[in-house]
Amino acid sequence: MFHVRLPHLLVASPLLVSSCSSSADAVARSAPGARAAIVYPHARTADVVDDYHGVKVADPYRWLEDPDSAETRAWVDAQNALTRAWIDAVPEREAIEARLKELWDYERFGVPAREGGLVVFTRNDGLQNQPVYWVAADLDAPPRVLLDPNSLSKDGTASIGSTRASPDGKSFAYEVSEGGSDWTTIRVRDVASGKDRDDRVEWVKFSNIAWRPDASGFYYSTFPEHDTTGNVKLVKQELRFHRLGTPQSTDELVFARPDEPEWGFSGYVTDDGALLVITVTQGTDPRTQVFAQDLARPGARVVELAAGFDAEFEVIEKVGTELFLKTDLDAPTKRVIAIDLARPDRAHWRAVFSADPERTLERAVIAGGRLVALHMEDARSVLSVAPLEGGASARVPLDGFGAASGLSGSPHDADAFFAWSSFARAAEVLRLDVATRALSVWRRPKTAFDPADYVTEQLFATSKDETRVPLFVTRRKDVTPSSATPCLLYGYGGFDVSIQPAFSPAVLAWMDQGALYASAVLRGGGEYGRDWHAAGTQARKQNVFDDFIACAEYLIAKGWTSSPKLAIHGASNGGLLVGACMTQRPELFGAALPAVGVLDMLRYDQFTIGWAWESDYGIAKKSRAAFDWLFAYSPLHAVRAGVRYPPTFVTTADHDDRVVPAHSYKFTAALQAAQAGPDPILIRIDVKAGHGAGKSTSMKIEEVADQWAFLRRALEL
Repeated sequence: MFHVRLPHLLVASPLLVSSCSSSADAVARSAPGARAAIVYPHARTADVVDDYHGVKVADPYRWLEDPDSAETRAWVDAQNALTRAWIDAVPEREAIEARLKELWDYERFGVPAREGGLVVFTRNDGLQNQPVYWVAADLDAPPRVLLDPNSLSKDGTASIGSTRASPDGKSFAYEVSEGGSDWTTIRVRDVASGKDRDDRVEWVKFSNIAWRPDASGFYYSTFPEHDTTGNVKLVKQELRFHRLGTPQSTDELVFARPDEPEWGFSGYVTDDGALLVITVTQGTDPRTQVFAQDLARPGARVVELAAGFDAEFEVIEKVGTELFLKTDLDAPTKRVIAIDLARPDRAHWRAVFSADPERTLERAVIAGGRLVALHMEDARSVLSVAPLEGGASARVPLDGFGAASGLSGSPHDADAFFAWSSFARAAEVLRLDVATRALSVWRRPKTAFDPADYVTEQLFATSKDETRVPLFVTRRKDVTPSSATPCLLYGYGGFDVSIQPAFSPAVLAWMDQGALYASAVLRGGGEYGRDWHAAGTQARKQNVFDDFIACAEYLIAKGWTSSPKLAIHGASNGGLLVGACMTQRPELFGAALPAVGVLDMLRYDQFTIGWAWESDYGIAKKSRAAFDWLFAYSPLHAVRAGVRYPPTFVTTADHDDRVVPAHSYKFTAALQAAQAGPDPILIRIDVKAGHGAGKSTSMKIEEVADQWAFLRRALEL
């Protein structure tokens, strides 16, 4: 993908809450499996009321929106102390963490990329906090370490974002994020010496790195206003050019549209170095525009190639005078077109790869003079090769319920690479000979388990409106599902994001306890194309929750599990999913794990990049209709006193600058005050992490160990 879309990850009575009078440091302990009452840290309620189109809505925990106030910090510390005491009382907690470390400790590789005459790839030896970047002269040459992010911080919280080697192979530009922030700094490493240049480009966000063909510098994206609290709305993104050896203050403004403050820009230089392609986004809406600038003519103006935001356009590559793009224009499941730059009018656009109603086109690259395309068929990956001139494609056989990711290749290569994994099979990097369509293994990890010991089945539930909803269920072969079998149901359902079979050591550790892992394919995602995504957005967002609930009911009805043994999990937009479902159907679930969730649907647009999620959610202040559908399912506003909610373990980070932690703070405070019965409502707040990207291996293991320990106790395993 050669553009960076802004990340996702997204008349009723007012919110009713009551305050808790316990002291801030009160921690109640109980024996594992017991349901003794918990005394929660005090969260005061304030008389804050907003008016939405004549409807008054209380927001008693507004003060928790300030992440740095003394009162918020005290509340965070008290909640973490309570959670730590509760989790540490689970006898199996240490054994779970030990098993996670054992499963995580395997060598893994990233998909290699040929850049500037070099081969660049990542490798993690097992428990390294961050993957290390290696470089080699070619695929078979001995590699050497180019960049070790683990040396950039003592605690492993410095991570790498976008990277790109210069066309001459002498320089390597890379983004560094501190503590999980979306804000990054671009640094430039000399490839020969392995030392960094003096260049520093700061306050970069949601950016690609694209070098000029003469290697004099690179294009990047930034915002004119900088903020680290997450409480400032980010608008007016700019595309700039940094010339090596010059201060950032002199960086050239390449493209901006201050008259369109919600437009975002991502630059890409075509493989032949002839064209700067600018993809224009509007929030997280999949529809895009494509502009271009001729780099062979200094001072050439930026021209429109695909304007109007009437369809999704994703640049694949330029070959000769044609620019190839993936699009859903007149193709809900997406296709490939070519624009002749000598005749760019739409009337002359050429169809290369037609849409297939049974398969959704996910990604395509050009390699070996052909188009290598990755489709989804019922959320499983399908690979094929087609001629650039158009015509029939030839399928490349792939093994079982799995997913391909990271597909890469370029016009001057005879091969393409991708990673292949499934729920119980760690990712291996495969090499495709484009001409013969033969696959070979480039790197295969050695793991401490046998994938043959696990089995995945694809089921289909029926949603409230009779929509067929795919569901993958994975288990150890020796586990016979029954109503006593614990099950973790995962979902996302939004922003055109596709959820496919993927490997995680965390999931394997969960299944090692004799449990099932289920992954739901929900509307709002991209698995079945544009219409499937649209069916889970704005006024139709309730479809997503109905789909998830239908999957839960299906698993129970078919005897795979039961409500007391069924836990649900999701992160970011998936955290919203969990929050909405547990408040709509609290009796259906045995436990809930909402992570970094969007939970206050009336104010999400007030913070950092939240406004960009309007295409999926709508914004309450803009119309009464949007307010009505948002208020109807907003998890924070659905909390009601006197309801027995399932045991809930909320996770967030104190300076998440994408989905600000106030969502999780306010939701937790409301749940704790409203909860009827002894089931725990706990929150775990990381103090050195952001939304999740680049989180260190050790932090991942600690968090998952706490989550699985919570489920052992909450589900009474």
